[in-house]
Amino acid sequence: MKKILIVEDDLKSCKLVRDLLEVLGFTTIEADNGVTGVRMAESDKPDLILMDVQLPHMNGVDATRALKSNSVTSKIPVIGVSAHSMRGDDAKMLNAGADGYISKPIDTRLLIKTIKDILKID
Repeated sequence: MKKILIVEDDLKSCKLVRDLLEVLGFTTIEADNGVTGVRMAESDKPDLILMDVQLPHMNGVDATRALKSNSVTSKIPVIGVSAHSMRGDDAKMLNAGADGYISKPIDTRLLIKTIKDILKID
């Protein structure tokens, strides 16, 4: 069973993604800010991280950079997640080392496809 870390400070968005992933058979763990997300990635070693861009304490771009520069977490795929209105977030996340990007509101089919493609599962 694959474990996905959801780093999201909006409770409704987090619940939507968590419920969807758990119905699909994934295990989820959650962090509500970038600092905690980085710490949890180091300790829990998830198979994939969904990283919101706009986060308290450490934004998703900086958190992704920290993850990708750490030998313990550098190989964990990161998918950036941000609102359509935040122009340039996709490029910032990809430049920080993210393996993919999804806009909010989340298209659940695209999210599932992106996760499965990155994790190479059917």
